[in-house]
Amino acid sequence: MCLKVCSQYSRGVFAIFGLYDKRSVNTLTSFCGALHISLVTPSFPTEGEGQFTLQLRPSIRGALLSLLDHYDWSRFVFLYDTDRGYAILQAIMERAGQNGWQVSAICVESFNEAAYRRLLEDLDRRQERKYVIDLEPERLQSILEQAVSVGKHVKGYHYIVANLGFKDISLERFMHGGANVTGFQLVDFSKPMVIKLMQRWNKLDQREYPGSESPPKYTSSLTYDGVLVMAEAFRNLRRQKIDISRRGNAGDCLANPAAPWNQGIDMERTLKQVRIQGLTGNIQFDHYGRRVNYTMDVFELKSNGPRKIGYWNDIDKLVLVQNENSLSNDSSAMENRTVVVTTIMEGPYVMLKKNWEMYEGNDQFEGYCVDLASEIAKHIGIKYKISIVPDGKYGARDPETKIWNGMVGELVYGKAEIAVAPLTITLVREEVIDFSKPFMSLGISIMIKKPQKSKPGVFSFLDPLAYEIWMCIVFAYIGVSVVLFLVSRFSPYEWHAEEPEEGATEQGPNDQPPNEFGIFNSLWFSLGAFMQQGCDISPRSLSGRIVGGVWWFFTLIIISSYTANLAAFLTVERMVSPIESAEDLAKQTEIAYGTLDSGSTKEFFRVSRESGGGKRRSPETKVKPKKKEVTTKKKIQRVKYFSITPVNLAVLKLSEAGVLDKLKNKWWYDKGECGPKDSGSKDKSSQALSLSNVAGVFYILVGGLGLAMLVALVEFCYKSRAEAKRMKLTFSEAMRNKARLSITGSVGENGRVLTPDCPKAVHVGHASLRHPGLAVVSSGLP
Repeated sequence: MCLKVCSQYSRGVFAIFGLYDKRSVNTLTSFCGALHISLVTPSFPTEGEGQFTLQLRPSIRGALLSLLDHYDWSRFVFLYDTDRGYAILQAIMERAGQNGWQVSAICVESFNEAAYRRLLEDLDRRQERKYVIDLEPERLQSILEQAVSVGKHVKGYHYIVANLGFKDISLERFMHGGANVTGFQLVDFSKPMVIKLMQRWNKLDQREYPGSESPPKYTSSLTYDGVLVMAEAFRNLRRQKIDISRRGNAGDCLANPAAPWNQGIDMERTLKQVRIQGLTGNIQFDHYGRRVNYTMDVFELKSNGPRKIGYWNDIDKLVLVQNENSLSNDSSAMENRTVVVTTIMEGPYVMLKKNWEMYEGNDQFEGYCVDLASEIAKHIGIKYKISIVPDGKYGARDPETKIWNGMVGELVYGKAEIAVAPLTITLVREEVIDFSKPFMSLGISIMIKKPQKSKPGVFSFLDPLAYEIWMCIVFAYIGVSVVLFLVSRFSPYEWHAEEPEEGATEQGPNDQPPNEFGIFNSLWFSLGAFMQQGCDISPRSLSGRIVGGVWWFFTLIIISSYTANLAAFLTVERMVSPIESAEDLAKQTEIAYGTLDSGSTKEFFRVSRESGGGKRRSPETKVKPKKKEVTTKKKIQRVKYFSITPVNLAVLKLSEAGVLDKLKNKWWYDKGECGPKDSGSKDKSSQALSLSNVAGVFYILVGGLGLAMLVALVEFCYKSRAEAKRMKLTFSEAMRNKARLSITGSVGENGRVLTPDCPKAVHVGHASLRHPGLAVVSSGLP
């Protein structure tokens, strides 16, 4: 130790920043006093009068004694170690002698986990239920874990933790046990300086900065403030133009006597004159280098985490932000007083009655939240008073002053204890107030002027089917007609030229065309089938009938779908809305829009804009803030904590009993102007069918047409083969003859197909001698 101090002194240091323990504190402070080198330390404060020692950690003695006086404990156990000195132990024993306390002081410095467990079991047999624990974080965490393991974390036990980092302690297992845990918190995480540091802290890379995944401890905050103190001291020295150069004045601290630093007095005086705001609040020192004019918060562990219940400082001493009975974690204290319930005038949640002047108090109001507050009060058993928020706002925090307004501000600053209102649960609000289970789950809605109903147009009968479907129907009609024409030409069964009967000698007249399905007749057949009117001709071949069958099926589905959707389009006048979603609102710039000031929707759009959303918002849509809010005083009280557990239970009971649904029906549907719940579903039946709705019928149609073409080809080949055998031709010649017939549509004069191998046929007799259906084959003679 001596060599290290002398080494630093010889290097010409201006001040020493470091830690000490019970073994090194006296040596270190003695060297600093002899060499006139100031020691700035975040270690536990000493009771000695070290002139050159600046103690960043304030003493907890006054706050602890005030809390013990408040609880009026007459018997408790004090667990301590000697690393932090005997200052707290001495103060407690002196007060015990004055007040007649029965204190069991036990030093646990050399205890391990097994010894902690045996100790707690022995104390439990002695009916000890109250503990003051003055230990460093490592030992403190270990003894608390053992308390949980032996079941000493349940209701009836009370622990006071005598350190300055209540939020640094892991108390998750105590939260649901029911034991009361009280402690002190030096770092206020709601202060702007702390918030900025935490924002930077959260951005640190955990791989590069191990340990940054958890918030910094209060000891780290003291170290940070120590650097600020020294930096401020050097700035003050420069302003005062005091030369503290140590060039040529390093000296030898091992000399006898040691030569102190000449400017050490100036440095020590300047350090003690520093007065700044740090992470641990106001930093100010007295003549002995001890912290003065500081404030520490008093916290209690609740079922949902640590909650501030008061604060302590040198002037006001212990100040609690709620009545004494609630500090004992007894919710029955609420029964004997009137709870202030803040809310906002927002129909149908809270409204004034028509003749509200004739009533007083809560009877002046009506609405969903008024009835809900009455039901909750009945279940909890409390008296309440409805208070309308003065500024008419839900609650938002000013980015500059960090002051809350609206109902949230009423809760945060202790003007109300509970809010019953349509208050949206958001992250920033959850950080400062407690929310119950939601009584209603809603999203962000867009309110626009009711659009004009669109009148049916002249061609509204086309609306039931989409534009692409009508186009596909036209092409399908043409395609079916062409396919029917082709299969009829290639299929032999569609031709009326027949073989002469045996013994017939003449060919009579025939009024029928050789093939009825020409292109125009095919178009006519398809149109008649589509209009469901039929036609005077029908296919005779299998391929033609397949074409007709699939076309009839196609027609059946299309016409049925059209008819079903036409009724809704001709009877319902649809409303055309220019805005259908928040995305539509953000994309357009013609319609100006805004949100309620200090509400969750405004915060949503603000965050969306900062993260890249809503960039197309028109300039005139920006919500202009109202006049600047009046800044509250610095010493304003925080929220009066109201146990959220009975409220949650009440909300759940009301939900299970169906009371919340009844209240919603009462104030929205029975007395509202919105109509029945399903009124908004009328337009769903009038949506135009898309191609995907009827794509299957088109697939069937195309498949049927392909099958018809394939059958016509098979028939063509089969008939060509039969003709080749009968006419003693080759198969290819027969196919050419059949193809010529299919293409030209003509037959020989004698009813046969003309071929190159046969002489030209001539008529026998006069045409008037021919009989219908009877043909005579010429002999080929001249």
